[in-house]
Amino acid sequence: MGKRILTLAACLVISVLIVIGVPILMNEFDGAAVDRGVTQTTGLFEQQVVYVNPKEKTISRLYADGELIGIVRDVNALKAHMKELYHSTYEKDYPDSSLGLGRNVYIMEELSCFEYEDRDDEIIAWLDERNAYSLEAVEITFSDGENITGHMYVLDKDLYLDALNEYLSLFISKDAMAEISRGNVLSSTTTFGTKETGVSIAQTISTNDCFAPIEEICTTKEQILEYLKYGSDTEKEYYTVEKYDTVAGVGSKNHGLSATQVMMINSDQITSVDQVLPEGMKLCVTYFESPIDVTVYRQTLRSETVFFQTTYTTDETMLEGESEVRQSGSNGQRNALYSEKWINGVLVSGKLESYNQTKAPVNEVVVQGTKQQPGVGTGNYVYPVANPGISCVWGCYYGHKANDFVDEYNRWGDVYATDNGVVITNTYDSISGWYVKIDHQNGYVSYYGHMIQQSDLPVGSVVEKGQVIGHIGMTGLATGPHVHFYVAYQGKELDVCNELNGFPSCEGLVRG
Repeated sequence: MGKRILTLAACLVISVLIVIGVPILMNEFDGAAVDRGVTQTTGLFEQQVVYVNPKEKTISRLYADGELIGIVRDVNALKAHMKELYHSTYEKDYPDSSLGLGRNVYIMEELSCFEYEDRDDEIIAWLDERNAYSLEAVEITFSDGENITGHMYVLDKDLYLDALNEYLSLFISKDAMAEISRGNVLSSTTTFGTKETGVSIAQTISTNDCFAPIEEICTTKEQILEYLKYGSDTEKEYYTVEKYDTVAGVGSKNHGLSATQVMMINSDQITSVDQVLPEGMKLCVTYFESPIDVTVYRQTLRSETVFFQTTYTTDETMLEGESEVRQSGSNGQRNALYSEKWINGVLVSGKLESYNQTKAPVNEVVVQGTKQQPGVGTGNYVYPVANPGISCVWGCYYGHKANDFVDEYNRWGDVYATDNGVVITNTYDSISGWYVKIDHQNGYVSYYGHMIQQSDLPVGSVVEKGQVIGHIGMTGLATGPHVHFYVAYQGKELDVCNELNGFPSCEGLVRG
């Protein structure tokens, strides 16, 4: 009887422990849990809690663009999958790299007592379907100190350096590139010719190992070179070569590019500015818009001709219009040093730094006569009318060997002797009306036709340049008031506007 009572008491104690003790243990566990009261995730893949651990363990939450995708039970299995996927899919085109999670896809680890159901295969399939991966690469960043001017991803840093050197060689000579590669400082020139004296890149270039979007990684030198030339957003313009086009001609037709610039842009097709271009060749005519600015400083030392100057003096004993060289001129010589600054192949400034004159020039001295001889032309002419205009130019109709001058402000204005001379004709005919001829006694004769009436100057009169010899008219065969005017040399009529030295310019005189 006593044994039965003891057994019953023991069971009661155990029951109390079960009823009372277990909740106490659970309460102690709940106080340490991070996800208290949660039975499933709220991510893209909902996962039930399958086990509650007495102690917190690390769990791995996978996010994409800030959204929870799911809990990865076995991160090592995901890593192994990415490694296998790299070898099977990407290694051929992207050697010596590794696969990682894509942009804005990441894993956050945290402590939790809950253990969630395993949906790793579905999560990995979701990643595969979206190709939500990135590749190990090198990020190249270009910065001007305040702003990032560009960045790119490359698979191979050495390949990038090769492309950068090829880009720089568009602006820098081989000799200068060799000096720079040896770590030497470029020096000033001491011999005739052009030499680079300094090279700089305005931007800071930094490199950083990273994982990059697969489609943004440059894998060839050509891709890297294209980015260095034009960045990522430049829309290029093209031109199709026409018959007889030259390299310089293509440039002048397209944004005023120089022949050298056209050659640099199309270095894969053009190797010389004198190259013959086949009709139909397609050329890029958009100049570089690089994320980096390559500045090259050059010096040029050359021998130059110092041209002599001509000075003029007068001599009262010589006739006006005559001249003679009293002292012949000869050119000098100097060695001149020029400096230039080029940015991305474009000259932005230049100046003469210094020069050393090795031979002084001797100036030419010309003496001009001032003595006037009545009736002898000077060879320097004036218009035959005031306020001149031309109503009918030389050849305005068949057989018209003259220029018809009018006075724009006075239809019947004065007619002037165009130079010193002697009147040799003062008469009338049915074609020319009243007209005068003046012999300038130097081989030249001037003619003035259609005057309103006979000139007051008899034949043999000596006239001076600018002297009034009559008035504008329309006698003879004329449709309006004008002076039918020309100058003849040794009997041959000359177009005074184009063939007579010493006659004032006719530019702007011809009526529309």
